[in-house]
Amino acid sequence: MTDTHPTPHPHHALIPLPPNTARLLAITGATLTIASTFTAWTWTTKFPGNLTVTGYPGGLQTITLAGALLTLLHTIAGHGTPGLRWLTPAGATAPTLLLALGTFATTWYTLGAIAIDLGGLANLEPGGYLAGTSTLLTLAAVLALPPDHPYDDHNGTRPPTPWHRLRHTLTTHRPPRPTPLPTWAEILIIATAFGLGLYLFSYGIDTEYGELFVGYLLLTGCALAAIGRSGLTTRLTTLTAKHRNTTLTTAFVAAACFPLTQTNDAYTNLATSILIFATVALGLNVVVGLAGLLDLGYVAFLGVGAYAAALVSGSPESAIGVHFPFWAAVLTGIAASLVFGVLIGAPTLRLRGDYLAIVTLGFGEIFRITMLNLNGKTGPDITNGAMGIPNIPELNILGFNFGKTHDILGTPIGRFGNYYLLMLLATIVVVLVFRRATESRIGRAWIAIREDETAATAMGINAFRLKLLAFALGAALAGLAGTIQAHVITTATPDQYQFAGTVPPNSAFLLAAVILGGMGTITGPIVGAALLYLIPSKMDFMQDYQLLLFGLALILLMRFRPEGLVADRRKQLEFHEHEDTTPAGGASLTKAEA
Repeated sequence: MTDTHPTPHPHHALIPLPPNTARLLAITGATLTIASTFTAWTWTTKFPGNLTVTGYPGGLQTITLAGALLTLLHTIAGHGTPGLRWLTPAGATAPTLLLALGTFATTWYTLGAIAIDLGGLANLEPGGYLAGTSTLLTLAAVLALPPDHPYDDHNGTRPPTPWHRLRHTLTTHRPPRPTPLPTWAEILIIATAFGLGLYLFSYGIDTEYGELFVGYLLLTGCALAAIGRSGLTTRLTTLTAKHRNTTLTTAFVAAACFPLTQTNDAYTNLATSILIFATVALGLNVVVGLAGLLDLGYVAFLGVGAYAAALVSGSPESAIGVHFPFWAAVLTGIAASLVFGVLIGAPTLRLRGDYLAIVTLGFGEIFRITMLNLNGKTGPDITNGAMGIPNIPELNILGFNFGKTHDILGTPIGRFGNYYLLMLLATIVVVLVFRRATESRIGRAWIAIREDETAATAMGINAFRLKLLAFALGAALAGLAGTIQAHVITTATPDQYQFAGTVPPNSAFLLAAVILGGMGTITGPIVGAALLYLIPSKMDFMQDYQLLLFGLALILLMRFRPEGLVADRRKQLEFHEHEDTTPAGGASLTKAEA
């Protein structure tokens, strides 16, 4: 069955223009934007990216070029052009508007950065003025396109304001009806999607300066939202749910290929830190996302695993003076974190809500202060106090030295590439544990406790025992990540495990990663952790305003997408139960069908 687009309603557009005129102007504006990227935007190379060359785009011009091309394709697809209808199965206006907005934001951000960095608009060349004018024309023309679905003006009793029309255009979504495909085609689509995801992540992590990363972030955010509104995300979600094992395998194969795309080990180091952060966030997702326990001191379990591994891994500064093999060090870190999880959870998990959050916050601070005081002066000499336990030796597993460069498929993989692959294996273990736990009877009991502990207890669920199990499992998963983190950074110090700070991982950022990404899902915390770690690392030039921007982003996300970036269907229906979910060309879906 093919999808049919609803009848346009030109009178509901934000700018009153005939649809064909608006579409022609949008195509003209996008074409002029593409042409502008092949001209010089400034006369000096002092602005990064060399935007002085006529003939080919460079730096931020490539971001504008990509956005203009996507806007042009979606504008043409909205006209019903054969061969491009698959781009917009749920409607073309909303995704086209989002892409035009992303291109406009990226271009005008670039022009503003040139003017501010170089000292005025006089530093702009005619190509820059052409880019600004053409992106503005494109955005205005797209705003004149009729919305994908009719606007409900309450029988004319409430005239729609421009804000209501814009919000209606961007938020009203009717999922497309699935189109049956051969199995091989569905698997190919999944593989292609993860290949594109690997390319986008590699491009973002490889950006050499902050201005380019900001432009990348602006367009990528709008493009991903456009994909969601076009209906492609819904179709991909259906395919991944149908081929779940294939999806997980493809995802980790794509992730394993990341070091092969890198020539700079510094970026691989960044990716390794992101994986550590994401794995710990997945462990916290068991506690917060599944069981509904607000833990504000979770980073302490990461520290317990790291310190336990540092003490038994052969460091010259270790007070124990033993050197366990890696598998034994991992088990030591997991066991230590699990024991601490049980010891802390047993007396505190009878508390709920804010009281539990305060107790766990206190535990996190007690752990950090204790590690500071075990310095031989204010306490036993075990952790060397603020100096920590440095000089943890490189891993050597079955003759494979992680500290040396190795060739894999003809590509040299450095030290951080080796640890990245090791951390990826740990992430696979955590994902499998999380998935199995979610689908088990215990996982369903955790969800019942999260939704209503009193009702769950009345149904015969032993809430205390299951909450303690969730606390222990989450602590053990954090300990697993901590053992590898200690070997990656070759040290364990107390200042790495704080409640809050400007650099993750810390308890506040871990909790934000889970909520931002989507509680109770596998992909959500990974996406949230990647964003929260990558953005501060790439935006050093805005270091004084990072926390302000971070808070603003959280406020906007909670306002417009409270279920998180990657949410399960239950939370989508919970937070958007009043939105229209009528599929394109069909009757309304019930909540069970959705």
